[in-house]
Amino acid sequence: MTCKKPLIFALALALALPATNALAASHKDKKPKAPPAAQQPMDERERAEHLLNRLTFGARPGDVDRVLSLGVDQWIAQQMRPEKIDDHALDARLDPYRTLRMSAAEMVRNFPPDQVLKAVADGKLPMPKDAQLKAVYTSGIARLNQKKEAKNARLAENADLLGTNPDDLTAEKREQRQAAREHARSRALDLLEQPAAQRVQTLAAMDPDERRGFWRAVTGDDRERLTSDMTPEQKELLLSLENPVGVVNNELMQGKLLRATYSERQLLEVMTDFWFNHFNIYLGKGADRYLVTSYERDVIRANALGKFRDLLMATAKSPAMLWYLDNWQSVGPDSKAAGRNKNGKPNQGLNENYAREVMELHTLGVNGGYTQSDVTELARVLTGWTLEEPRDGGGFIFREARHEPGDKVVLGRVFHENGQREGEAALEMLAAHPATAHFICTKLAQRFVSDAPPEALVERMAYTFQTSDGDIRQVLTTMLRSPEFWQRRYFRAKVKTPLEFMVSALRATNADVTKVQPISDALNRLGMPLYGAQPPTGYSMKAESWVNSGALLNRLNFALALGNGRLGGIKLDAAKLAEAKTVDAKPPAMAAKPDPDLDVQTRLEFALVPGGVSPQTHQTIAQQRNDPAISGRKLDDPPRPINAGAVAGLILGSPEFQRR
Repeated sequence: MTCKKPLIFALALALALPATNALAASHKDKKPKAPPAAQQPMDERERAEHLLNRLTFGARPGDVDRVLSLGVDQWIAQQMRPEKIDDHALDARLDPYRTLRMSAAEMVRNFPPDQVLKAVADGKLPMPKDAQLKAVYTSGIARLNQKKEAKNARLAENADLLGTNPDDLTAEKREQRQAAREHARSRALDLLEQPAAQRVQTLAAMDPDERRGFWRAVTGDDRERLTSDMTPEQKELLLSLENPVGVVNNELMQGKLLRATYSERQLLEVMTDFWFNHFNIYLGKGADRYLVTSYERDVIRANALGKFRDLLMATAKSPAMLWYLDNWQSVGPDSKAAGRNKNGKPNQGLNENYAREVMELHTLGVNGGYTQSDVTELARVLTGWTLEEPRDGGGFIFREARHEPGDKVVLGRVFHENGQREGEAALEMLAAHPATAHFICTKLAQRFVSDAPPEALVERMAYTFQTSDGDIRQVLTTMLRSPEFWQRRYFRAKVKTPLEFMVSALRATNADVTKVQPISDALNRLGMPLYGAQPPTGYSMKAESWVNSGALLNRLNFALALGNGRLGGIKLDAAKLAEAKTVDAKPPAMAAKPDPDLDVQTRLEFALVPGGVSPQTHQTIAQQRNDPAISGRKLDDPPRPINAGAVAGLILGSPEFQRR
C-alpha cells in the first residue's frame, strides 16, 4: 500500500515543531505556574529513554527497563568498553560473510575485478587451481569477452544492417526472447526439484553464457525460489560467478546493517558510523570497492573510542583514503621521481586533495585559520605517502623518491626534511591544535545533543579533548556528565537520518532480518545509500537535510511495508508486540470509552515508542487506522480485527518515532 499525502502531513507536523514533551498545556488559573515543560528535569525513565535514543541506533523492547535495572552510569561504563561485552549472537549472524574477515588482497584473489580477469586471460597471471575459484575466473573472462563481442556486434550492426527488415528483425528477436523465457522457466522448475547444494553445482557447471542467459530469462519470483533455501555461502558462489565485486560490496552492507541492528556494542557502532562519515570514503571510486571493508574494520572501528591522533594517523595511511583523495599519486615537483615514471609516462605531480580535506574536514574545520599556502605546503610534506603494487598487497608505503625535498612551513611551523616522519609530525600537530578540538567536539555535540549545540558544552568538551591528548572516551564522558546533555529541550528533539530511522524501526519491532536489500533500496530512495556519499563531506546530521514531503512519504511507506510484513527477508510479529505490558498511564483519549482496538493501538505505541506518543499523534492514528488504504478493508467488507501491522507502521512513521 502507498500512504496518502494528507496522512503524511498529519503525522509529520510535529517534526517542524519543538519536541512533543516540550509542548505543555497552559494553565488559566492564578496559582503559581510550574516551570515550562522544556525546563523541567527528566525523570529516571526519561533519562534512560534519552540515553538509548542518543547512544544507540534505537531502543528494543525492554531496553529501557534493562538500563534502569543496571543504572544509567553503569550502562554507559559498559558501552565505553565494548571489548568486554558479549556479542556472540551478532557474530553468528556475520559468520557466513567471508569478506568481512578478508584483507583487500584476499578479496581481489577470491572475487577478481576486471583488471585481474584480463591479466589472467592475457596469460600475465595464472589461472587458480581451486575448482570453484576457477569457475569464478572462467565465468568472469567469458563475461568480458561477451561484452567485447557485443560491442563489436553493435558497431557492425550500425554500420551495415545487411538488408534485414528492422520490423522482421524485431519480431524475430521477440520470438527468440519468448522461447528463451519458456526454456529458462522449464529449466528452473527442474532445478527446484534438486536439493540446494546440487542446484548450486548445476548452475555453477553451466557454460558462462548459458548461465547468464538463464538468469536474465527467469522471472524475479523464480530467481527468489531458486535461491531462498540456499546458505549464504552458496548464494555467495552464485553471485561471484556473475558479479564478484558485488559480493564484496553486498556483504559490506549486510555487515553494517546487521551490526547496527543486532550488536550489543551499540555505542561502538554509533561511533563507527560517526567517524566513517567524518572521514568519509565513497565506495564507488575504483579500488575503494575492495578497500572500504578493511578501512571500516581496521581503521575506523578499531580506533572509534581511542585517541583522535591515532584515528587520524590510521586514516591518513589507509589505502582507502590514499586512493579516495588521490594522495597515492602525489609526487613532489622537485623530487627524484618528478617528471616521468618508470614506464616513461608523465607523473601526476603535486596533488592537494588530501592536504585540503584533512585540514578543512578532518581536523581544523573550514574556519580553522589555515591558508591556501598551508594546503600546498602540507601537500608537499605528504608527498611519498602512497601504495604498494596490488600484487604486493596494495598497502601503505612511503617512497622517498616521490618525497619533496627541503623545508616546508605549515601553520607557521617549519618542518625540516625528514621523510615519512615529516607527515606524521604534521598530522600530530593538526590533531593537537585547539581549532581541531573545537571542530571535532562541535560535530560530536551535533551528533549526540543538538543540531545547534550550546557553546558552553562544546568548550567544555574541547578542554577535555586538549587536556586528555584527544581521548575520545573522556570527551564523550564529559559530554554525558554535562547538564546540557540532559536538558529536556533536547528530549526527542533530533530528527533521525534515514539510516537511524530504518535501523531503529528494526530494533523497536524485534525484526528478524535475513536479507538487507529492502533496507538498502529504501535508503537509496531516501538519498542515503550505504557508503554512497560521493563528496568527502559525508552525509549531513542536521534535520534540514532530511525533512521534506517526499522523504516523509518514503519513510512512512517503508514503515507500513515493514509493519505489514511486505519486506522480503524481514519478519516481525506486531500482534506479539501489542501484548507487551505498558509502563505508563494511558493517553487521555483512552479514558473516555473502552475500545479493544484502541487498547491494541495504545500497547503498540508504548511498545514502539518508550513513553508513548502525544495525544495529537494518538488521535491521528486512531482516525487513520480504519482507512481502507491502511487497513486493507474495502467499504463493503464486514468489520475485521485491527490490523496490528498497519498500526505499527503508522506509529513507526509518527513524529515521536522519527525523532530521537
